[in-house]
Amino acid sequence: MHPVHFLSLERWNQDMLLEVLGRATVLKPERRLRILEGRTLLMLFEKPSTRTRVSFEVAMGQLGGRTIYMDSQNSQISRGESFRDTAEVLSRYVDVISARVNSHKTLEELSEFSQIPVINALSDLFHPCQALADVMTMREHGGEGRLKVAFVGDGHNNVTHSLILACSLLGYEMMVASPYDSAPNSMVVKRALENHKKYGGDLEIVEDPEEAVENADAVYTDTWMSMGIPESEKRERLEKFASYRVDANLMAKARPDAVFMHCLPAHVGEEVTPEVIYGRWSVVYDQAENRLHTQKSLISWLLGVEM
Repeated sequence: MHPVHFLSLERWNQDMLLEVLGRATVLKPERRLRILEGRTLLMLFEKPSTRTRVSFEVAMGQLGGRTIYMDSQNSQISRGESFRDTAEVLSRYVDVISARVNSHKTLEELSEFSQIPVINALSDLFHPCQALADVMTMREHGGEGRLKVAFVGDGHNNVTHSLILACSLLGYEMMVASPYDSAPNSMVVKRALENHKKYGGDLEIVEDPEEAVENADAVYTDTWMSMGIPESEKRERLEKFASYRVDANLMAKARPDAVFMHCLPAHVGEEVTPEVIYGRWSVVYDQAENRLHTQKSLISWLLGVEM
């Protein structure tokens, strides 16, 4: 029997997403529910992290499990051991792997040979764990009906791609405002539009931030300098995205009860102003907390643990 992996939301349906979100809501107040006692999560990281590492470690701890942290530079991977051998061996030791990697292809190789679930803790193409926390937060603040979500900034990044897919599974209206040469991956857009035909809502890619934010329930942005982008490109990118900065004037275009969202870390003063990220609209710390609860839900669901 092949394990169920979580590399992206591309192959998920609405029922799967709602099940994980519902489980997360139940688990949120539970800090010592030992349903993962005796289980071990191996965290394989090629990239640094604050929220991802801590939330996975605490998630396992709150459910009675344990974690092992392994960065690629301090393992045999750094000396050329294949991901196939790594996956085969780790499958004999631990129960689940979360991998934060430079290339999505690494996750695909790990999952191909792993006998246990592999979770995408971030890749260059997707950040699905973040998207789970994002839509949980939206539902907490905006209710369980259909919402309008606006993403403003760099549309061609892992956070945007996963958010697009999550919103399409819930039938949300989503608009992405970005320069057209920074538009989302075309295959992600295609998959999202297929979901919208099934579940309702729509996805539209525009250049004008005000058009996207008009009457939005949630306004989302992310750094313009994602990990992996050379520092030498910073000045050019700051100029390119300057008109996509989320400030109070832009938030005024959204609904009066709209929320501002950011996956963090933020470069305050670049993609968002202080008055927004630290103001009345912001739910960024709720998002960060919900990483913990959605990951508790996800891990227990992937392992087939009954609630």
